[in-house]
Amino acid sequence: MKRHITILLLFIFILSACGSPAAEVPVIDATLTQITTIEPTIIHPTREVIATTIAPTEDAITFRVSAMDGMPQVYIPAGTFHMGGYDIRAAPDEFPAHDVTLDAYWMDQLEVVNGMYQLCVSAGACTPPQSIRSQRRDNYYNNPEFKDYPVVYVTWGQAKGYCEWAGKRLPTEAEWERAGRGDDLRTFPWGEDKPDERFVNFNMLVTDTSRAGSYPLGASPFGVLDMAGNVAEWTNDFYKPNYYSTSELVNPKGPITSSNFFRVVRGGSLGDAEINIRVSKRSSVLGSDLSALKNTPEYLGDYSPRIGFRCAQDER
Repeated sequence: MKRHITILLLFIFILSACGSPAAEVPVIDATLTQITTIEPTIIHPTREVIATTIAPTEDAITFRVSAMDGMPQVYIPAGTFHMGGYDIRAAPDEFPAHDVTLDAYWMDQLEVVNGMYQLCVSAGACTPPQSIRSQRRDNYYNNPEFKDYPVVYVTWGQAKGYCEWAGKRLPTEAEWERAGRGDDLRTFPWGEDKPDERFVNFNMLVTDTSRAGSYPLGASPFGVLDMAGNVAEWTNDFYKPNYYSTSELVNPKGPITSSNFFRVVRGGSLGDAEINIRVSKRSSVLGSDLSALKNTPEYLGDYSPRIGFRCAQDER
């Protein structure tokens, strides 16, 4: 127990040393073309979080840092987990609950932050977010104070493009849920404790985004952080409310097509109540139609100060 407390204090100390403390109508800011790249802080103390939450085999590598964007990644081993609604607050689209088997993969431990996203913009592989603002901050994306905070106002297509630039991809809905839930029936990434300011940024307790990785007590069983609250996250899957009744049980990829381009968003956000940050909660937001005329509303889809993303990667 003393060792775990020491590790947690060390994690919090290093986080503080590294940096400072719904879809909406599209808003495009003319100043975006003048943004200066801000290097993100590479956050390394996550090895200790993983060590306290999973028991890897002696030779297993469970943590690495992505060479392209400096993102810490957590290894999610192959296995079977319980997907869908198992608590009394589950919505109809979380049924039927079912077991899903996944191949091994890597998951970004944190949500993609402003500084990381700017690396992609500087490389010419990404376009700037649709606004430089956040929920309550007028100067956010290009402000060095917030370089390690989640990037927001990104469309589904922008999130997809970033992950591909980084040699990764958007996670499937099933991969997202297993990384956040583990292999038991927990309601929240950290377990069954009632959500509060120790575990998660939600319900407007903070009123805006928090620095990525600020809630080590809210880690999932695999040590993945911010899987509830802060910003909701795009996944790769098209959304259909009854998909679980026909879903594949091995490596499901979501519906093959969708006439309306809605995508699954997971995790809830800084403004969501407790019921909407449960690990099985499914939300849908209009995604990008990349076959439409570039930069039209159809091409972009929706975006929000409460939606960001993280990436996944196949086992290599």
